[in-house]
Amino acid sequence: MNAKKATYEIDMCNGPLLGKILIFTFPVMLSGVLQLLFNAADIVVVGRFAGNNALAAVGSTSSLINLLVNLFIGLSVGTNVLVARFYGAGQKKELSGMVHTAILTSLISGCILVVIGIALARPILSLMGTPKEVLGQAVLYMAIYFAGMPAMMSYNFGSAILRAVGDTKRPLYFLSFSGVVNVLLNLVFVIAFHMGVAGVALATVISQVISAGLVLRCLMRTEGDYKLVWKELRIEKDKLLKMMQIGLPAGLQGMLFSISNVLIQSSVNSFGSIAMGGNTAASNIEGFVYMAMNSLYQTAISFAGQNYGAHHYKRIVKILLICQGLVIAVGVLLGNTAYFFGNVLLKLYTTDAEVIAYGMGRLKIICTLYCLCGMMEVVVGVLRGMGYSVMPMLVSLSGACLFRIVWIYTIFRQYRTLSCLYWSYPISWALTFAAHLICFAIVYHKMVRKTA
Repeated sequence: MNAKKATYEIDMCNGPLLGKILIFTFPVMLSGVLQLLFNAADIVVVGRFAGNNALAAVGSTSSLINLLVNLFIGLSVGTNVLVARFYGAGQKKELSGMVHTAILTSLISGCILVVIGIALARPILSLMGTPKEVLGQAVLYMAIYFAGMPAMMSYNFGSAILRAVGDTKRPLYFLSFSGVVNVLLNLVFVIAFHMGVAGVALATVISQVISAGLVLRCLMRTEGDYKLVWKELRIEKDKLLKMMQIGLPAGLQGMLFSISNVLIQSSVNSFGSIAMGGNTAASNIEGFVYMAMNSLYQTAISFAGQNYGAHHYKRIVKILLICQGLVIAVGVLLGNTAYFFGNVLLKLYTTDAEVIAYGMGRLKIICTLYCLCGMMEVVVGVLRGMGYSVMPMLVSLSGACLFRIVWIYTIFRQYRTLSCLYWSYPISWALTFAAHLICFAIVYHKMVRKTA
C-alpha cells in the first residue's frame, strides 16, 4: 500500500510546490490532449476521406455537445473539490461516501444525457441554422455519440477522484490505450467500411467505454480509502448536495459559455459550409492549446482543495502565483506555435485552400492571445478549490457569456465579418480575468481575517 501511495499519490499540503505542481500537471495535460485526439481523429479522418460536408457535420455538433454535457461535467468538478478536501483533512469515512455517491451519480447522469442528446439533436441543430446538406449527418453523429454518455461520465467522475488524491498518471495510461484504439477504429470504419460520420462516432464511443472501464477497475483495485466497492454504491444526500453546491455552478458556467459559443457557431454557419469547415479545423487545433492550459485549472482545483481542507491557507496564494506563471508560459508558447505552423496543421484536416484560409483567420486572433483564457481559468480553479463556485459563475456570466452575446447583437451586427466575431473571445477573457482576480483578493482576505 505504501509503495502504491508513493508511486501514484502526491502530498500537496507539505513541502515545495513547484515540483509537485509540475509532476501533477504534466500527466493531466497529456490526458487532456489524448481526449482531444478522440475528436481530432474523427475530424481528420472525415475531412480527408469523407468530404467537406462530413467535416462540417462533425464540427457543427461540438458546441451543442458541450452545451448539453457541461452541466453534468460540472458535478465532476464538485467531486474533485470534495474528495481533495476530505483527503487533505484525513476524513476517511467522508471520503469513501463521496466516492460512492459520485460514481452512482455519474452513471445516472450518463443515462439522462443519452435521452436528452438523442431527443434534442435535430431541433437544436436546426435552430442553429445548420445547412440542410450537413444536418442529417450531424444528427446521426450526435445520436451515436450520446449513446456512450454513461461511459464518458464514469470516466470523468472516476478520473476526478484520482486527480483529487494526486494520481494523474493512471488516467493518462488509460487514455493512451483507448486513444490508440479510437484512431485505429476510425481508420477501419471510415476507410474500410465507408461508414462516414457513423464510423467515427462509433469509434469514439467504443474508446470511451474502454477508458471508463479501466478507471473504474483502478478504483475497485486500489488499497486507498477511495476504493470503489459496487455493493456500497449509494447516494448520500449530504454529499450529493455539497457536490451540487460546488459542481452545479461550475456546470452552469460551462453551459453559459456553451450558449454563447452556440450563438457564435450559428453566426459562423451563416457564412456557409466552407467557413464552417475552416472554423471546425481551427477550433480543433486551438483545443490542444486549451487543454494544455486547462490542466493548470485542474491542478489549481486539486491543490487548493487539499490545502483548504488542511487549513494551509498561505499555500493557496503560492499555488495561484505558480499556476498563473505556468499557464502564461504554456499559453504564449503553444498558442503562437499553433498560429505559426497553422497552414501545416490545417492541411492535416483538409486540402481545400479556402477552408485553410478561413481556419488561419481564426487562429490569428484567438491562438495568439489564448494565454488570457488560461489566466482566467486558473483563478476560477483556485476559487472552486476553496469552495466558492457561485461567485465565479456569476462573474463568468457577466464578463464572458453576456459580453459575447451583446457583442454578437451589436458590434458584429454592424461589422459582419468573422474577424469581428472572433475578437469577442480575447476581449471577454481579459475582462473576466480582472474581475475574478478582484474576487479572489476579497475572498482570501475575508478567510484570513476569520482564522486570525
